[in-house]
Amino acid sequence: MDNLGKIPRSRKDKLFDFVNYGLLSIILILILYPLYLIVISSFSDPIVVNAGKVWLWPKDFTLKGYEILLENAEVWKGYVNSFLYTILSVLIGGSLVLTAGYALSRKDLVGRNFFMFMIVFTMFFSGGLIPSYLLVKDLQMMNTIWAVIIPSAVSAFHIIVAKTFFQSTIPEELMEAAKMDGCSTTKFFFKIVVPLSTPIIAVIALFSAVSEWNSYFPALIYLYDQALYPLQLILRSILIASQDAAQVGDGAVDPEMIAEAQHYKELVKYSLIIVSSLPVLIIYPFLQRYFVKGVMIGSIKG
Repeated sequence: MDNLGKIPRSRKDKLFDFVNYGLLSIILILILYPLYLIVISSFSDPIVVNAGKVWLWPKDFTLKGYEILLENAEVWKGYVNSFLYTILSVLIGGSLVLTAGYALSRKDLVGRNFFMFMIVFTMFFSGGLIPSYLLVKDLQMMNTIWAVIIPSAVSAFHIIVAKTFFQSTIPEELMEAAKMDGCSTTKFFFKIVVPLSTPIIAVIALFSAVSEWNSYFPALIYLYDQALYPLQLILRSILIASQDAAQVGDGAVDPEMIAEAQHYKELVKYSLIIVSSLPVLIIYPFLQRYFVKGVMIGSIKG
């Protein structure tokens, strides 16, 4: 009985499946192998890695790179700072993006097209680094956490994605029905719109978190107190310090110290990548289904 409802597959169908699965497997390997190589290289001796002898398994297994990083108090401080910056960026930026996106999605918003034009305009033109620096300085945010968070809190791209999502997901009839029941605009947004917007909230949170976690340039420009440095800037400082250690007095360079510094740099390089990427790799699988759903809804139906 089970075979009665099945359509027999032709040889061409089977050949297509074989070629399709083969190509997808090759693409999967090309994507995953570089990541896998970084992981096994972080547990291998850098001399063996540079010699090209690490392919499938770690060789001359060592945890020295991780020990150097995890014993460094500045790394843990950088982790705390990065988590703080990321959480604040997601909360502040996400709140502003959702409210702006919803407001721009409403047809009864006066001047909606003008505001949308001004937001899109910022994607093509900006004031530049010097005006941004002077603005942050005049606002007295230099060497504070707000200099890292506030200037990049809102993304025009995120607002456009949120606006498209609301337009394609929240029908006007729903708002009209809520008004008939005496629901205000604010109550409608928090009680109805937000609970229905889990996919786009996850998308905006993931985008904001990854962007802020990987960011180091604002901290490099606006911060001069190392206690406020995010993780990315701390790791950059470690690599630079290993190079400076090779120099002796009067600008001279000791060949032995150069070799030692290079070995130190190679030892921690792959460990740095793993340490800095691990939180994002852990969080992403839990948000993946919302991420895909939110992006597809916002792109196809918009």
